[in-house]
Amino acid sequence: MADSSPLYLGFDLSTQQLKGIAVTSDLKVSYEAVFDFDADASGFNIKKGVLTNEAEREVYAPVAMWLQAIDTVLQRLKDKGIEFSRVMGISGAGQQHGSVYWSQEGEHALSNLNKDKTLESQLDHAFSYPYSPNWQDASTQEQCDLFDRHLGDETQLAMNTGSKAHHRFTGPQILRFRTKHPEEYRKTSRISLVSSFLASIFLGKIAPIDISDVCGMNLWDIQAGTYNEKLLALAAGTADTNDLRSKLGNVPEDGGGSFGTVSPYFVHRFGFNSSCTIVPFTGDNPSTILALPLRPLDAMVSLGTSTTFLMSTPHYKPDPAVHFFNHPTTAGLYMFMLCYKNGGLAREQVRDSLSPQLPGTSDPWSLFNNHATGTLPMGATSPNSPLRIALYFPRPEIVPNVRAGTYRYIYDPEYKNLSSNTKTWNLPTDDCRAIVESQLLSLRLRSRNIVAPPSPNPDNLPAQPRRIFLVGGGSQNPAIAKLAGEILGGVEGVYRLDVGGNACALGSAYKAVWAVERKSGETFEELIGERWREEEFVKKVADGYQKERYKVYEKGVEALEKVEREVLYKQAVDVGKAGTSGAGQV
Repeated sequence: MADSSPLYLGFDLSTQQLKGIAVTSDLKVSYEAVFDFDADASGFNIKKGVLTNEAEREVYAPVAMWLQAIDTVLQRLKDKGIEFSRVMGISGAGQQHGSVYWSQEGEHALSNLNKDKTLESQLDHAFSYPYSPNWQDASTQEQCDLFDRHLGDETQLAMNTGSKAHHRFTGPQILRFRTKHPEEYRKTSRISLVSSFLASIFLGKIAPIDISDVCGMNLWDIQAGTYNEKLLALAAGTADTNDLRSKLGNVPEDGGGSFGTVSPYFVHRFGFNSSCTIVPFTGDNPSTILALPLRPLDAMVSLGTSTTFLMSTPHYKPDPAVHFFNHPTTAGLYMFMLCYKNGGLAREQVRDSLSPQLPGTSDPWSLFNNHATGTLPMGATSPNSPLRIALYFPRPEIVPNVRAGTYRYIYDPEYKNLSSNTKTWNLPTDDCRAIVESQLLSLRLRSRNIVAPPSPNPDNLPAQPRRIFLVGGGSQNPAIAKLAGEILGGVEGVYRLDVGGNACALGSAYKAVWAVERKSGETFEELIGERWREEEFVKKVADGYQKERYKVYEKGVEALEKVEREVLYKQAVDVGKAGTSGAGQV
């Protein structure tokens, strides 16, 4: 007897691939397919999924390549035996901040697709501009400066939109597009984010932007729940913002509300059920947080080449150093995010500076871990001992905004002063603990205003995350897990989350399940939390809060903050000297 139980599709349109996953109502993965842009795309001279204009620091992707990917992923799912007639809901995620520029002809073509032709053949000329700026794009410094000043300063911009201006954010990107490509902008009828572009394809008309993903634009006033008129005017170049507002469209508040049913094109070409619901597609980071039904104040630390810290929180306390988004499914919650360029690369550089691994082991991390956990916190031998503290930035960092370099210091907690005399450092072995401490202390420093004590709190515990989940390559490292518990705390411990490389697509599929099957008033956390099989994906890997260690590292937070200020000050002085010395030169 044929299986007629419902399926739900989740898509992940990232920089380097499009992935599609089908799950059942009880969240089991039934089918998956991938289109790798470098390996599978034809007709595009891309590298790692993008094109690059080094002269202007532009990084962008051809939108037609994404259409080719959608055609292929659906066919690959069909070849694997999926019955699209069982699919009751579709959601997805896209790389955040990227923009897609539709022409009026494109809108018409989207709603009149021929089932006998591919998406690429019918929509490759549907755009007023054929490329989408990628999150790696760094061409908008001038526009970012304007955004940061427009409401007063970057703090005011963050208070309103959740973030200060960043190169990749869509508002500055639209401003640059309008000024660099005025004719293409004039011909633009609608502007999508990558997520709403993907939703539009399945919907057969331009889909609204998602309530969480809209927060990555520097245009949306999060607390007011509407576009900021002054910022719209800046991007539009006129006080009359109606044209840009029309291009962007309305933003529904319900992250699980229906956009409508799947386009007839997919019904006739692939056999989709005509009642299949299109659920709001969101950004890749919001979708990732949905792969694990986080409770408020649970934290997720992604330990890849870069480092990302995600937390679900009811507290809206924006700051220029962090990002705040509306939660993608749950009204009244926010998503707090920190992004660092330097993560695994910095740890690997320290590892590679050591002698070969310990005798009798083939693990290249064995010696690093031995030094990282076999020494005292920050090298302190007593409560008032000097502390070793350092910054390790193989690449220029975002948080703080510091150029590449390694900056080692000694901090005296009694007199609260810094010394750059690092003769007491035993190099390179002391770097092993210090690099991990430095990265985790930065997370603690920047999240301390949004964490809270557990409730109820009979043991009078300090504010900290409830649970800490480690994901990515670094989550396999026991030394990092151990120090994460000592530094960040974690009332209920430190856990490793392993959903393979599917977190983003899974989060989208789970969102589709919730949106279609929820009862009235049933939250995402309630429905998915009840069905999610934690034992299959989560393993406790370290203790969390340890009173004495947590107290010791409070001094480390103080020390790190002083080191960052010192490095920023010296960098500013150097820049000033360079400007002065060059002022009179011809």
